Amino acid sequence: MSDESTSAPNFIRTQVREDLEAGRNQTVVTRFPPEPNGFLHIGHAKSICLNFGIAEQFGGYCNLRFDDTNPVREEQIYIDSIREDVTWLGFEWAGEVRFASDYFTQLHEWACHLIRNGDAYVDDLGADEIREYRGTLTEPGRPSPWRDRSPEENLVLFEQMRNGEFGEGEKVLRAKIDMASPNINLRDPVIYRIRHASHHQSGEQWKIYPSYDFAHGQSDAIEGVTHSICTLEFEDHRPLYDWFLEHLPVPARPRQYEFARLNLSYTVTSKRKLRMLVDRGIVDGWDDPRMPTIAGMRRRGYTPASIRHFCDMIGVTRADSLVDIQMLYHAIRSDLEDNAPRAMCVLKPLKVVLTNVPEDHEEHFEVAGHPARSDMGTRRLPLSREIWIDADDFMEEPPKKYFRLAPEREVRLRNAYVIRCDEVIHDAQGEVSELRCSVDFETLGKNPEGRKVKGVIHWVSAAHAIPVEVRNYDNLFQVEQPDRDRDGDFLEHLNESSLEVIQAWGEPALADVAPESRYQFERVGYFCADRHDTRPEHPVFNRTVSLKDGWARAQKRQDS
Repeated sequence: MSDESTSAPNFIRTQVREDLEAGRNQTVVTRFPPEPNGFLHIGHAKSICLNFGIAEQFGGYCNLRFDDTNPVREEQIYIDSIREDVTWLGFEWAGEVRFASDYFTQLHEWACHLIRNGDAYVDDLGADEIREYRGTLTEPGRPSPWRDRSPEENLVLFEQMRNGEFGEGEKVLRAKIDMASPNINLRDPVIYRIRHASHHQSGEQWKIYPSYDFAHGQSDAIEGVTHSICTLEFEDHRPLYDWFLEHLPVPARPRQYEFARLNLSYTVTSKRKLRMLVDRGIVDGWDDPRMPTIAGMRRRGYTPASIRHFCDMIGVTRADSLVDIQMLYHAIRSDLEDNAPRAMCVLKPLKVVLTNVPEDHEEHFEVAGHPARSDMGTRRLPLSREIWIDADDFMEEPPKKYFRLAPEREVRLRNAYVIRCDEVIHDAQGEVSELRCSVDFETLGKNPEGRKVKGVIHWVSAAHAIPVEVRNYDNLFQVEQPDRDRDGDFLEHLNESSLEVIQAWGEPALADVAPESRYQFERVGYFCADRHDTRPEHPVFNRTVSLKDGWARAQKRQDS
């Protein structure tokens, strides 16, 4: 894969180019290193595009590595989903999938190396005590009472930890750095913890597990990574990243670079909060189409190209900012406008009887699959005496400049004739239940003589229409920054109307759609056949996005 979304200029690409031109690196090696403790989200997509895109642009390669250092929170389902997401986005990793757990033996040996050199020690303080001893941003930390254990004693204790002779939390291994450092990450960080848990890759082999900070940089070094790219919250961890590389006999010296994470309006991307939405049943799993996970966006109808284009549009900087979700909607609209075939589907059906059409009448119109794409062929639209139109396309007392159907007014049926509303039928409650209309058979493919008909509405033949389940999705939250208040409950901002399930009627071409087929329902929006629930003769469509492009209009106003 090669497109502009993988090579847009940014400060990291500039740095990589300078490193190559200066001879600091001969080959570019990057990596995408997710922790397998949840599904990937749109923020990860930005990182995927950056890491794989840089490797591709400069003729290098990118590894997919799972930093699997916490067996308590990790599951095989997350590993499988992450692999699928990266592949679906259109990227290929170098060689086999890698795991930090592949390097556990080497990491253990390097931990022993630190102990022998007096750079690590076994500590008996509990987690709360370690936090207390560490100090604050304004006060230095205090050394642990066990900080000065001899290397020999530490090696024995560390081996006992490995053998499972202590309980969880009883002891930890800490790097001995500087308890007075202004950077709290350097105040003797924990590098190994006891975990009596089975690991999804190594099984029962280990009773101790390295910290993320210890495993990450050393895994980069083992793999010969040249540019370790991460989000800005790891900037304060970079001195620790470098300290480990300086104090260990690693085979390579990667350099860490940070960029601002993606903050998207009306969205949360914290894995902890996304997990809460799943665990509490607020959404229907990690791939619920309202979720900002890649799997959820895929199910909603986003395309790989649209996500890559969005990541290119927002760019890569070091400045935190809030990206308008309308930009994401614009990216998918731009893709589907060109690539989604058209179909008609009536979401709020109102019966129309064409009174001057015989009971047994049936004719078909040959209609383009896409107005600008001859390669999408044609489809056949049947017309019979009774049709469905959308209830929103009729008003009994229309305001000025209302060009749809009303009593004694005309509209054109899309791709067919002009019709006139002659009679309105009401039910017992006084609601409009049926319209009686007449067809002007002289208006197929041409305007009526002597009068203007401005309105065009969509419709389906009642005799040929197929039932379609439509799921109208909206933003999951009703405020721009639902988790802005760290002390507040982000769940208070849930949008109770984020999902509306309706029974609609679609044209016959929708009868046997394949899962993940995408369409523009004319005059309505873009929809995707649900990848799980769509079955033969029972299509289920998720609304991807409406037709109105608020972001594009705002950009035009700024440019004018």
